[in-house]
Amino acid sequence: MRVDHVLLTRFNLPSQGVESLIRAREGWLRERVDLFERYCLPSVEGQLGRRPSWIVYVDPQSPSWLLERMEGWRSAGLLTPVLREAVSREELVSDLRSVVDDPGDVLVTTNLDNDDGLALDFSSRLTGLDVSHERCAVYLTHGLIKSPAGLYRRTDRHNAFCSVREGWGDPVTAWSAYHNELPRTMPAVLLGAAPGWLQIVHGSNVSNRVRGRLVSPRGYRRLFAEGALDEAEPTRADLARDLLVRSPVRAVRDGVRAGLRSGALRLLGKERYARMKARMRLMVTAHGKAEG
Repeated sequence: MRVDHVLLTRFNLPSQGVESLIRAREGWLRERVDLFERYCLPSVEGQLGRRPSWIVYVDPQSPSWLLERMEGWRSAGLLTPVLREAVSREELVSDLRSVVDDPGDVLVTTNLDNDDGLALDFSSRLTGLDVSHERCAVYLTHGLIKSPAGLYRRTDRHNAFCSVREGWGDPVTAWSAYHNELPRTMPAVLLGAAPGWLQIVHGSNVSNRVRGRLVSPRGYRRLFAEGALDEAEPTRADLARDLLVRSPVRAVRDGVRAGLRSGALRLLGKERYARMKARMRLMVTAHGKAEG
């Protein structure tokens, strides 16, 4: 059985409302390209075995320097940039067929944000999976979160690095629902073992925050692209303090936030909730700019 794996990335698709102001900022683009080149791109380039295809959606109105950079990555065989203002399901399926010349038996699509990274065996673990479901969501449940405070190991059963495994006949893809809502529409397969992904906590990202427990990067560097885990080694005191004090505080905080998020979604609905988050991003970005 031949499995085709395609990564899907929204680099700077145009968006409505407040979030469009963020994505249109030159500084936002420069920062994202820096993170993309440092973490995301090397993690895909270094995938073990057959490298997955990669569709990166780009705003047609992007500055020339970004479009030129994308063309350079296309020429190097790393990704396929697609210029679109929006992506319908029909267009997405057409784009998938355009990057896979000879479709195999199974299609796996994975969401990959432009400021995050994959473990080097991420694709091989997904394509080597043996399941009986005609369509299912697949999650590598363990990952790492990198922040200025250190490196944290995190377990997230329905994380943003979601994949959908299905046939080519009528694919819905990993973008058919929010990453944590895919299990409501199809069976979910959870893969444990070693960390499979790397989230980066940075100034303009309000969705990712420190979660999990502080760990030494030493045992994980071989799993990721060179230079991705360049944190200093935490001391034994740092590890103990995080385990006994900070980690429980974060767990309580995350439980409260999860409850608030669930309530806000029920009250506002997906679209209004998304607009509220976009306003938060704008405020965080503006505050960081003022601080700088």
